[in-house]
Amino acid sequence: MKTFNKNLLRFSLLFLLFAATAAATAQSSFVTVSGTLRDARSGDKISYAAITVPGTGIGTVSNSDGDFTLKVNTSLNAEYFEVSHLGYATMKFKISEGLGSDKTYQLDTRPVSLQEISVIPKDAREIVELAIQNIKKNYSQSPNMMRSFYRESVRQRRTYLSVSEAVVDIYKTPYSGLLNDKVRIFKGRKATNVKKADTLMVQLQGGPQVAILLDIVKNTDLSIALDNLDNYRFEFVTIANIDNKLNWVISFAPGVVKEEPLYTGKLYIEQDNMAISRAEFSIDLSDEEKAARVFVQKKPSGLMFMPTSTGYLVTYKEQNGKYYLDYVRIDLKFRCDWKRRLFKNSYTLMSELAVTDRRADNIVKFASQEIFRSNMVFTDKVEAFTDVDFWGENNIIEPDNSIENAIKKLSKSMKK
Repeated sequence: MKTFNKNLLRFSLLFLLFAATAAATAQSSFVTVSGTLRDARSGDKISYAAITVPGTGIGTVSNSDGDFTLKVNTSLNAEYFEVSHLGYATMKFKISEGLGSDKTYQLDTRPVSLQEISVIPKDAREIVELAIQNIKKNYSQSPNMMRSFYRESVRQRRTYLSVSEAVVDIYKTPYSGLLNDKVRIFKGRKATNVKKADTLMVQLQGGPQVAILLDIVKNTDLSIALDNLDNYRFEFVTIANIDNKLNWVISFAPGVVKEEPLYTGKLYIEQDNMAISRAEFSIDLSDEEKAARVFVQKKPSGLMFMPTSTGYLVTYKEQNGKYYLDYVRIDLKFRCDWKRRLFKNSYTLMSELAVTDRRADNIVKFASQEIFRSNMVFTDKVEAFTDVDFWGENNIIEPDNSIENAIKKLSKSMKK
């Protein structure tokens, strides 16, 4: 059995220097809607909500502050955009009323009533098995081209060491086939903190290629390994509302001991068609040394590395009766100690990918030299921040306040 551990998210701990270059942009005819999402009752900001244009593949995701910006080509003549999030009613808003200055959009919670709960599953594993059996029915069986936004960052304690981001194209292969999805970078940029030569720098290896491998429905033999359910214990937790549809929430935890760590988490499975719509999981860290071996690809001699927390989120969006990959987020924290040195530090690594457009016609495979591969380092493939209008008409995930401030600070340090 292949596992997530040998194929995804390995880190190279390296000493780095960077060079700054310029980037270009292009403009097109589009309108922009931006604002902040809040809970209608509590006023709390709503993070990682899906913002889409119904009937199209266009969309984005709100950031950790609840902020979003959505760019819609005027040729679509779209009237509405739609907002959905776990536990909230999916709501539509007029695009014309959202133009201009940022606005606040309120979402109503949608609790599950007892009347909606008709049957409580006795065998949680059976629900998961049915979801896997229905993959061919529920997910696309033809190739798709997805335009996506990818961002990754490395933070040492509270200080950002690097922020890198790009618009990427994904050649998404059919869910029933054995072919792997491919990624190429359309345009990207980075900001980094040039440190002294004796300072440890952490890099993420694999970048957006790692993110698409976290599509647990497409890659059932990777990540949490849904091709071997005997590894886990499954339990029914509750029922949740996603996109105005009821979902079984099934928890899973290791049921056996393996050489490599397994995972704990939750699967959200839509009741009517048995489609996996969301997955939240983390690596079992009960054996720290075992977990540490998963991540480190290269490190200086004498460095002790220990992961302290891991978090993975994968969501899917239904369109015309089929589910498609929508958003992937990875959050990792670890500490580093040097043997026989007074050096101890903690690091936080984050990467996220949001599908911002999708088409199923005129699909052309990438040339071999265009493909971003899992052994590549993303920051080596993009240039330095220069132009504030760099993204043009492309949809992105708005940087939250901490990332936005980090970009400004890092960019200034590179100009010195």
